[in-house]
Amino acid sequence: MTQLADDIRACRLCADRFAATQTRHRPAPVVWLNPAARILIAGQAPGRQAHEKQRPFDDRSGDRLRDWMGVTRDEFYDVTRMAFLSSAFCFPGYDAKGSDLPPPPICAQTWAPAVLSSLPNLRLHLLIGGYAQKIHLGTRAPVTQTVAAWREAPAGRIPLPHPSWRNTAWLRRNPWFETELIPVLRAEVRKAME
Repeated sequence: MTQLADDIRACRLCADRFAATQTRHRPAPVVWLNPAARILIAGQAPGRQAHEKQRPFDDRSGDRLRDWMGVTRDEFYDVTRMAFLSSAFCFPGYDAKGSDLPPPPICAQTWAPAVLSSLPNLRLHLLIGGYAQKIHLGTRAPVTQTVAAWREAPAGRIPLPHPSWRNTAWLRRNPWFETELIPVLRAEVRKAME
């Protein structure tokens, strides 16, 4: 795992792509992996703050995700409990309008198989947003449809919307998420961490 993590940190496959974004930043893969991890948090890509801090979900979205999961900050960042595999390890940058760019597919194609095979103790996969759901569930359905069908997901996999504060309106329109799915999510997280 150490060699794999070092290889990912050294990856520069997207250097030219990132240099051409509005942010003109360099690759800085956010790697948070340990073979002992029991929970995989699969998301889209690190945001700007995660890129700068080199720590996944170290922002308001992370606060919301930790609340959904019912875990403390220490539990969340315990590498023997949680591993993070986003659709891209690097912040993809912003477009000219200031919107997040999509994660470059080459990242998941290059690294996801090796990462998943190096995490033998996973008990639970949290699939956050459409990119992760497409990769890990093979679905092209809209996020709302995939999350609403959470009971039909394969065992040990829970699809979730992105915890971004931009999704507050989605949460209001879908109250079943907090009343039905969140209690199950918290119970499954606790069980996986035992």
